[in-house]
Amino acid sequence: MTSPLPRSADPSGPDADPSVLDLAPVLPVVVLSDAADAVPLARALVAGGLPAIEVTLRTPAALEAIRAVAREVPEAVVGAGTVVTSEQVAAVTAAGARFLVSPGWTESLLTAMRASGVPYLPGVSTASEVVALLERGVREMKFFPAQAAGGTAYLRSLAGPLPQARFCPTGGIGPATAPEYLSLPNVGCVGGSWMVPAEAVAARDWDRIEELARAAAGLRDAGGTCR
Repeated sequence: MTSPLPRSADPSGPDADPSVLDLAPVLPVVVLSDAADAVPLARALVAGGLPAIEVTLRTPAALEAIRAVAREVPEAVVGAGTVVTSEQVAAVTAAGARFLVSPGWTESLLTAMRASGVPYLPGVSTASEVVALLERGVREMKFFPAQAAGGTAYLRSLAGPLPQARFCPTGGIGPATAPEYLSLPNVGCVGGSWMVPAEAVAARDWDRIEELARAAAGLRDAGGTCR
């Protein structure tokens, strides 16, 4: 069964589909050096309660990994992270990516992501960037690098003047700090890699990854607002 997925990065109206930000309290940020690991890793994450998976374009294996998960793990919602060019947008959507995440944005990148037809989370780290995206009709964003850019105090400060913006903060977040982020009214979910440690992936210890994913999914009950 295919997992639910929004048709738009900016859902509005009572009949809008759920957002990527609402699928689970944590969005796993995955870096793979071997595409053969993608399917068992995705199955472990889904079994642990984390259906949305961001495969970052940081290795040559990323595109094939996205393709494999899209083809063989339909219950996963696989997306592409570290998307920084319009060419990458085209490549990952052709491979089956169902959402896009960027560390930042430009006009050309935003145009390409919007034209892709899949949800996208452009990266921001300042109030001016948030306002600029709101002017363009984008309400859901990645806050990056979260800890270095001001963390929960910064996001809390944005909630007053810019309540219409929702975020997936990523960067320096772990299981100890995630609940504080998730308690904020303008945070839908957090991004992190602690449930996919490099040594567990290298050892193909999928049971451990499933266990870590289950604990991360439980952060919903530890203070998260992700519905």
